[in-house]
Formats: sequence, C-alpha cells, structure tokens
Amino acid sequence: MSQAPQLGSAKGNEAARILSMAKQREKEQQQMEETRKKIQEANKVSVSSFGSKFGKSSGDIVSDELGKKTIGLVTLEELKKTKEELAKKERILADLQRQEELETEEKETLEKRQKRKSKLSKSNLSFGDDLEEGAGEGEPETKKKIIKNPTVNTSFLPDRERELQEIEERKKLTETWHQEQDLKKQEVIEITYSYWDGSGHRRSIKTAKGSTIGQFLEQCRKQLMEEFRELRGCSSDNLLYIKEDLIIPQDLTFHYLIETRARGKSGPLFHFDVHDDVRLKNDARIEKDESHAGKIVERHWYERNKHIFPASRWETYDPSKKWDKYTIHGGEVNTL
Repeated sequence: MSQAPQLGSAKGNEAARILSMAKQREKEQQQMEETRKKIQEANKVSVSSFGSKFGKSSGDIVSDELGKKTIGLVTLEELKKTKEELAKKERILADLQRQEELETEEKETLEKRQKRKSKLSKSNLSFGDDLEEGAGEGEPETKKKIIKNPTVNTSFLPDRERELQEIEERKKLTETWHQEQDLKKQEVIEITYSYWDGSGHRRSIKTAKGSTIGQFLEQCRKQLMEEFRELRGCSSDNLLYIKEDLIIPQDLTFHYLIETRARGKSGPLFHFDVHDDVRLKNDARIEKDESHAGKIVERHWYERNKHIFPASRWETYDPSKKWDKYTIHGGEVNTL
C-alpha cells in the first residue's frame, strides 16, 4: 500500500518540472521577441544617439545583444538567424557612423574655406583703399612710349624662321656632299701591286675607289690564280695587302685612304702609282706624290717570314698613329 502513493508523487513532480520548463521557454521566446523589436527600432536611430544613450560602441552593443539572446535553450537555426541579424545590424551601424563622420569633415572643410575667403576679401579691400589714397595725393604719371632701336644687332636672338632656314641649308649641303662622295666612289682607278712569295711579281688591276681592300684582294686572286696555282685553293681572307710597310685592314676602302690622305712608314697611302724610291732629291721640306707598289702575300707566308726583311718592318695600319718621317730599309730618313 505504501508504494502506490510514492508512484503518484513521482509522476506529479515530473509533470510539474515539464510545466515549469514550458513556462521558462515561453518566457525566453517573449524576451527574444522584445529584443528583436528593440533592434529594429535601434536601426532607425543614428549611431551618435545610440552610443550616447548606452555609452558603448556598435561592436559592444551587438556582443551584448548576442549574449542576451543565447541565454537558455536555443536551437542551432535560431542561433544562426540571431547572428545574421546582429551582423546586419553591425554593418548598418558602421555605415551610419561613417556617413556622420564624412558629413562632419565636409562641414568643417566648408567652414575653413569660408573663413579663408572672408580674410582675402578684407585684405583686398584694405589694399585697394591704400591705392586710391595714394593716387589721390600724387600727380598723374605720364606713360613713356618705348621705341625700338633699328640699329641694334639682333642676329644673336633666337629666330625660329632663320633656324629652320639654316637647318634646311645644312640638310641640302649634306645631301650634296653625300652625292659627291658616291660619285667619287664610283670612279675607277688603276692600282699597281706586286704578288710577293719571296720575290716580286708586279701586276696592275682596275677597281672602283669605293671598293674595300677585301674586294680588291679577291679581284687580284682571280687574276693571279691562273699563273700561281697555290692561290686557287686560297680565299681572299687569307691574303694580306701591304702598302708602305703597313698591313691595311680588309674593311677599309681606297676612297677612305685617298680622302684622309693616309700616310705610311715609307710613303703615302693615298697614291697608287709606282716609283722606285720616295726619298726626295732636291727639297726635303716638300712631300712628293711618290709611293711603292703594294704587296700581296699569303698570310701563312707572312707568319713564317715575319722575322726576316722586308716582313720584319710590316705592322698593322693604325689611323691614330702619325708618321712624320718616311724611312727606307737601310735606315735613311725622309724628314717632312
């Protein structure tokens, strides 16, 4: 008989506990609804008034609201929804705060500009009054007429028209000079040379002044290879042209040697007619247009015999090196 009342008492306690939890949940839902309404109303209020009322930043307010809403039993969906609403509220509050800051800055800038304009207008007015007072006291000044002096030399002054004319004249002169040089390069000259293989074999050939030494050597090779079979298998790159004891580079032209009046160790490089000696007979102060026949040799012959005369006197042509004296193999000197 004692067990029946105990069972009834346990069921009563369980029912009371369930009823209490239901009431608590209903109370929490009412609190959440009230909080949601407060948030909606707060979104309509400016950030400055909201902060001054609670003394907190937007981030602190959102954190407090999240703490209040998550008290008690809350489902995952309700928690996510609450976080989304609070995040939206935080963005709105931040935008409102930034807008108010921009409006404040714009207002301050406008006030500064107005103050600056008022100061400038006052200073201009005071300066104008001083000018009017000064003009009233003194006598009116007569303007002096400026007249140009026609006798002054103005050629040193910049003149666009004159400069363009000078540029055009220089351009025409340059074109004329190039045309003259092209005509000179086309002129044909006869060159006497000596193929040297230990003894001289003198020949002559005609070529244009604009020909390079390399082109001239190829012409000579073709002329000589019928008589000298060793030149048939030799290219012009393996030949050397020695003029007045100087080895002339193959990229130079006869036109260059003539125009620059180049000089060698034993005679001028700009004449290609032949004389036996360049030593002067009568007047040592006058340079005669006398030169020796240029020698053509194979490169390997020069390498084998460069310690023996006449190859021992040969050296590569250097345009920067000046030869003030002509010397012959015996040491005789022609002073110019």
